[in-house]
Amino acid sequence: MTDKPKIPAIELKQLQFYYLANGWQLNVPELSLRVGQHLFVRGASGSGKTTLLNLLCGITKPVSGELYVSGQALHRLSSSARDSLRAKYIGVVFQQLNLIPYLSVLDNTLLSSHFAGQNKADATVRAKVLLQRLGLESTIWHQKAAAISVGQQQRVAIARALLPKPTLLIADEPTSALDSDNRDAFMKVMLAEADSNGCTVIFVSHDQSLAQYFAYQLTMQNLALGVQPC
Repeated sequence: MTDKPKIPAIELKQLQFYYLANGWQLNVPELSLRVGQHLFVRGASGSGKTTLLNLLCGITKPVSGELYVSGQALHRLSSSARDSLRAKYIGVVFQQLNLIPYLSVLDNTLLSSHFAGQNKADATVRAKVLLQRLGLESTIWHQKAAAISVGQQQRVAIARALLPKPTLLIADEPTSALDSDNRDAFMKVMLAEADSNGCTVIFVSHDQSLAQYFAYQLTMQNLALGVQPC
């Protein structure tokens, strides 16, 4: 009896996105990632890193081509269906963080579990564990997000993304405000948590020093040429 073929975590085919106003475009001939694979994507400012991530998490819809996440055809889904899929299966750390400034650290973390429809009591226990592992002690859990440092806000954002145990984690420059010690601790916690849940990770940054944490790497330039991660 033969094994059933495994569905890729991510699969892109002839994906295109462009802005007519200025002629800028993103082209991805092909990209495929296995479940649990961790990929580091590097590129200069303006190379399309954030646009790529917005496409992968369903915030932006491609102009043409095919985009699959865990076998789901995002390019065919409505906006509301993409929102639902993202809430349940995709953890996102935005470059702008998107924390709600008047909510507490703990409540900001719990937002992802609310949208994923998870039990609040169980989610609260897990949120506290994640915050502690990321170096955010209980003394700040009830402070407003606007009252903590940018580096602390970045760690809240990753805790929020990891909380629902997503199948795909997408991170856009999440360590830019961290010093080297906190950055290294952050990377280890993030990837260990992803490994424990079999989560696929796509991490984009212009900081080449972070590539050491990833078995697979790709530049935006090679992505446009259809080169596969290596």
